[in-house]
Amino acid sequence: MRPEQPLQPPDESIHSFAIPLERTMTMSRIVQWSITVALAGFLFGFDTAVISGADKPIQALWGLSDLQHGLLIMSMALWGTVLGAIFGNWPTDALGRRATLIMIGALYLVSAIGSAVVSDPVLFAIFRLLGGIGVGISSVAAPTYISEIAPPKYRGFLVAMYQFNIVFGILMAFISNYLIGSLMTEDAWRWMLGIEAVPALLYTLLITRVPRSPRWLILKRNDVEEASRVLRLINPEANVDAEIATIRAAEDDERNAHARFFSRRYRLPILLAFLIAFFNQLSGINFIIYYAPRVLEAAELGSQAALLSTAGIGVVNLVFTMIGMSLIDKLGRRTLLYIGSLGYLVSLVLISRAFFSDALGGLEVPMLLALFIAAHAISQGAVIWVFISEVFPNHVRARGQSFGSSIHWIFAALITLVMPWVLGTFSGGPVFAFFAVMMLLQLVFVMFLMPETKNVSLEDLQKHLVGDDVSLRRVHLSNARAST
Repeated sequence: MRPEQPLQPPDESIHSFAIPLERTMTMSRIVQWSITVALAGFLFGFDTAVISGADKPIQALWGLSDLQHGLLIMSMALWGTVLGAIFGNWPTDALGRRATLIMIGALYLVSAIGSAVVSDPVLFAIFRLLGGIGVGISSVAAPTYISEIAPPKYRGFLVAMYQFNIVFGILMAFISNYLIGSLMTEDAWRWMLGIEAVPALLYTLLITRVPRSPRWLILKRNDVEEASRVLRLINPEANVDAEIATIRAAEDDERNAHARFFSRRYRLPILLAFLIAFFNQLSGINFIIYYAPRVLEAAELGSQAALLSTAGIGVVNLVFTMIGMSLIDKLGRRTLLYIGSLGYLVSLVLISRAFFSDALGGLEVPMLLALFIAAHAISQGAVIWVFISEVFPNHVRARGQSFGSSIHWIFAALITLVMPWVLGTFSGGPVFAFFAVMMLLQLVFVMFLMPETKNVSLEDLQKHLVGDDVSLRRVHLSNARAST
């Protein structure tokens, strides 16, 4: 009789694989939710760019003057965006992040259908205004939601998907306009605008499947049970009770401070949000995107202008946005802005020199414009919405996101309005030199004031960036901790 074999310890290989598998499934859920929410950015980009295909047909159809056309047709969505950004914090806080995102989908849907079927320029302007309001609110609600569900290690990448979808939406709008315009002639512009209803409806249906933000549930609804369920979905291994206690403790600090938003307590996050939004637009990015054909005509490029201003810029923007997304959690937000600032300076200074020296007509200017777009996409384009969503505490995050987004869109609107006059008054040399000076100032901002926020929890960032005694010393302390 064979001796009885000793009992073998249980095979732990299954357990060792179970934990990584569970982590993979958890990240899969978070990525799925983030992608769904980031689709608001796709609608943002599509809605912003699709009007380019309807520009001339609408003016001819309704016999509008240049002033009427600019006010009612081309700029109405932009002013809606400003309104949505300014007031977007209210529904984001009062109704919730998810409910606001559903409302955004409805606004895009109504705007797309209404803009496509109306036969009156005033009604057209109203529907475009609604779409613009959706754009503005989405720049508040979507980054806020994603930042609140994302693990610190991947927060930059996940929030940056919103920017990627903006760029992707712009490119798809150009492609859609081209395809529709080549397939039909009569009322093609209506189909160009109306086709947005398809992704808007799909997005609205998908967004109902994402959970509500656990931080919003705790701080605005005191729904600890539902918040605990969502936190366990986000990280099954986490000590949920400890996380909730940390969130509540941070909130208690804010409530006990009794500070208004525009107060000494929040001066540093407000300053950081203002400066990054200010420099985003004073880089000249919207000037390049909106007025690329004029710039290239001034550079004596002739027929190459249309290609570079649509497909060329769109592809470069998309590719380097993806590169920025892949690097934002590895290199950090500050490093990307260092890289971008240098790219901005090189391209803008050389473009300015080309205009001053009259070295035009070749490929130098379009190649330098491509470098400029690449520098923007890998830095400011990838970082802005991430950074603004991180630097404000939970209690005022939606308000802070609204503030930063408002600054961004107000300067975008102002630049769009004044640039035709600027181009008619000055040559390209001083215009690009001005933007170069602004990017030199951005480099100073990055070197001496901007904190690194990668891989730091939102509550820890709050400790370093918020308070009556916050100093640059504490900001650099957060930089050091974030880099370890």
